[in-house]
Amino acid sequence: MPTTKLKNRIIQKKGEQAWQSLCERHPHLSEFSEHEETIIAALGCSEFIFRQCLAHPTLLSECLSKKPVVDTVDAFSNALSPLLAGQDEAGLTKALRVFRNQHMARITWLDMLNQQTIETSLTQVSALADALILGAYNSLYQQHCQRYGVPMGEHGPQPMLILGMGKLGGKELNFSSDIDLIFVYPEKGETEGAKKPIENQQFFIKLAQKLTNALNKITTDGQVYRVDMRLRPFGDSGPLVMHMAAFEDYYQEQGRHWERFAMIKARVLNPPSPYRQDVENILRPFIFRRYLDFTTIDALREMKGLIASEQRRRQLTSNIKLGAGGIREIEFFAQSFQLIHGGREPALQVKGLKQTLQAIAGKNLASEEDIGALYRHYLFLRKAEHTLQQMNDEQTQLLPDDDMRRAIVAEVMGFEDYDAFLEGLADVCDSVHIMFRGLIDNSEDSHDADDSVFKRCQDAWNLSLSPAEFSALLCPPIHPDDADAIYTRFMAFRDKLSQSRLGQRGRDTLNKLMPEVLYVLIEQAPQKARVVLDRALSVISAITGRTTYLDLLLENPDVLKQLLKLCDRSQWIADQIQRFPLLLDELLTPLYLQQQKTDFNQSLSVYRDELRQSLMRIEPEDVEMTMDAWRQFKLCQQLRIAASDISGSLPIASVSDKLTALAEVMLENVLASAWQHTTEKYGKPAHLQDDEYGFAIIGYGKLGGYELGYGSDLDMVFIHNAPRDSYTNGKRQLDANQFYIKLSQRMMHLLSTKTLFGQLYETDLRLRPSGNSGLLSCHLQGFIKYQKEDAWTWEHQALVRARGITGDSNLLDDFEAARKDILCQHRDVNKLAAEVSQMRKKMREHLLSDTDAGIDLKQCNGGITDIEFIAQFLVLGHASNNAALTRYPDNLRIIDAARDANLLSDSTSQQLQDAYLQLRDRYHQLTLADHRFADQSDLSDLRAEVKKVWSEIFSDAEST
Repeated sequence: MPTTKLKNRIIQKKGEQAWQSLCERHPHLSEFSEHEETIIAALGCSEFIFRQCLAHPTLLSECLSKKPVVDTVDAFSNALSPLLAGQDEAGLTKALRVFRNQHMARITWLDMLNQQTIETSLTQVSALADALILGAYNSLYQQHCQRYGVPMGEHGPQPMLILGMGKLGGKELNFSSDIDLIFVYPEKGETEGAKKPIENQQFFIKLAQKLTNALNKITTDGQVYRVDMRLRPFGDSGPLVMHMAAFEDYYQEQGRHWERFAMIKARVLNPPSPYRQDVENILRPFIFRRYLDFTTIDALREMKGLIASEQRRRQLTSNIKLGAGGIREIEFFAQSFQLIHGGREPALQVKGLKQTLQAIAGKNLASEEDIGALYRHYLFLRKAEHTLQQMNDEQTQLLPDDDMRRAIVAEVMGFEDYDAFLEGLADVCDSVHIMFRGLIDNSEDSHDADDSVFKRCQDAWNLSLSPAEFSALLCPPIHPDDADAIYTRFMAFRDKLSQSRLGQRGRDTLNKLMPEVLYVLIEQAPQKARVVLDRALSVISAITGRTTYLDLLLENPDVLKQLLKLCDRSQWIADQIQRFPLLLDELLTPLYLQQQKTDFNQSLSVYRDELRQSLMRIEPEDVEMTMDAWRQFKLCQQLRIAASDISGSLPIASVSDKLTALAEVMLENVLASAWQHTTEKYGKPAHLQDDEYGFAIIGYGKLGGYELGYGSDLDMVFIHNAPRDSYTNGKRQLDANQFYIKLSQRMMHLLSTKTLFGQLYETDLRLRPSGNSGLLSCHLQGFIKYQKEDAWTWEHQALVRARGITGDSNLLDDFEAARKDILCQHRDVNKLAAEVSQMRKKMREHLLSDTDAGIDLKQCNGGITDIEFIAQFLVLGHASNNAALTRYPDNLRIIDAARDANLLSDSTSQQLQDAYLQLRDRYHQLTLADHRFADQSDLSDLRAEVKKVWSEIFSDAEST
């Protein structure tokens, strides 16, 4: 094989780097060093070749061999068939992709090195596509027949007729193209030869689904083809596969002009058969009218006008397919003659462009000179298109904007440099466009477009733009990288909408709302537009079926602005509103979103009163409504707290106070409801007075320490003080211990059950005596005995942050006394320090997960947990001499108490408290933003102070 000498040093360098990487991964490939120039040229021009050789090193020898790439369907099929034989679905999927990639890589190799013509390449790519589609179909058809029976018809087993549209139908498929398919089957009926026959319609739908999935599914090996089924009758809302009678009725009665245009190149891919002939007989009279149809001319004039208008609006100067003088204009030129004259001139009833142009010249409908020039221009443009796509197996017709790709285009197209290529391209496009403009008389009106930001936002949503065009429309004020991301999200959102059954009213509202959304984003936060848009679209996606909410956003600009502001600051809030759109109602009253700075007890009082009012409309017996009301109340209050947190009106301590107070009020209500339910069923334990529960909820961790965050779970222990001989007084008697277990189970049900509004709270009861193996509710004396005799040091650490939440006041007092007594036990400080230090080390080993993205503020050295462990150690180690250390369960006041007991200096206690507040505030903000890791650059000094205090306290323990 002749070597290829590159003219461009940039490509040469890229190829050399790729070749080096390839040899490093697969050292044995260095044996092909005699072909180094050719290899470097190919690798430099195509990332796709490099990737395939990296994955399949044997491919390199095939590319270097003199064996030509086959160019017929039969030849490809003969090579593919053994690979598909006996494959299950997974094996079929992989074999198709590997075969496709390897042969496409070989075609790319020959094309990029100009070792074959573009006509040959188009033939190869099209034949390969036919073989892959039919190979997958034949394999799946046999599997379905074995499973469901054979669908029989007039001419024997019924096939699923596969229509390839567009360039696939014309055997001119571009290199990285999607494929438009339509599926038809001959007749209704039932399958034969199976124990449980199914209707033919079911058979072919299942087959069609499997086939599209086998081709379209993206795996680690990529995909065979992007499959587009939207050209089928009735589009996305139509059946995936239609029987032939319905197919014929559709095109006779409802077929539109654009569908005639689309069907010109439609080709049945299946081998010749009477069934195939039937489909062709249906389509021929629909496409090719025997009389001159003036409505066709009008439709062509309209289509031509739309092409020109789109080119003007989208500024398609860099698109070699859609731009002025591009591939589409050549195809339109040829197909226009087919639609106008094809009914009376059978020679024009062909699929491929070359045959069509030859027929046009043969019938003297255009001069041979013009037709010859047009076809040469077509090959030039298709070669350029292939080159653009073969660089990285991308479906693109856009001229490159980077030096590397420009260099590759110039190199492969045979020009001295990219500017020379552009000159040649301009000559081609000018010549094509002149012929296109003269095809059908049409005035191309021009107008001065409104270029305001809002108008550009409207165009960004309403027009079908490429990424580059979208970016040009919005940049500035948006950064190009952000515009690309917004484009991707917009397109995905529009595709999702096209598949939904959104009513016309909802669609009209969305088309007005989306430009408003983009406009507000650009006005409020252009630097973060793509992040905020992603969150906002998740909310809008959740309400697309609820036009009331769409109208709410469209008709209330302040509500929309508030929503986007919250989405800007918090992924967590966006997620909450997405899951529970009723929260949008809160945005109508922004006054509520500004929470007052109240202390814990004031917050308790406010929440109790507001919840009581919201429950007044609900019958106490209606448990489901009550559960929903609790969840709605919690969601709304959390949104208000988070909004105030975001606005900066609430310090972190107040945020935690409010979240903790909210949880306490919910637990009070849950306990009351569970008590009512359980006593109605079993009666009340006989030892209780009328206003007693004999039961209490003990909060641990963040709940106990007044430090709940957004989405925190509740660490709890349930205790009771029932005598052993106490029983309930209901019809279904239980001993009191079992009664309290039932009560606990009911509470867990009310807290954890997922309704339409989610869970009330996630709960964790593992801190009860004996953990998950212990009783759900334990007697206070059993709790005390366990804590004194069996509890580990870490369980005493946990007890430092425990407090009574709700229940009988006398039982809560007894618990507090027991807690104080346990915490005030004398402990060997040195031994304790060693145990606490060792426990912290184990936690860090198991839970710390710092990454390049940042640090884990909870588990890192000098982080939140270190400060918590310091506070717990000080209480456990010194409460025997200073009981005041046990008074409060929260870290800030424990540190105050340690300072008052001269265990910490004023400066050290202040450093720990400041660090704790700052770290927790940052952790809250990370939670709101749905991030886990924090940037460590501005926290290093803070953490250093904490680590210093830790070292001073635990240095002796850690040195032993």
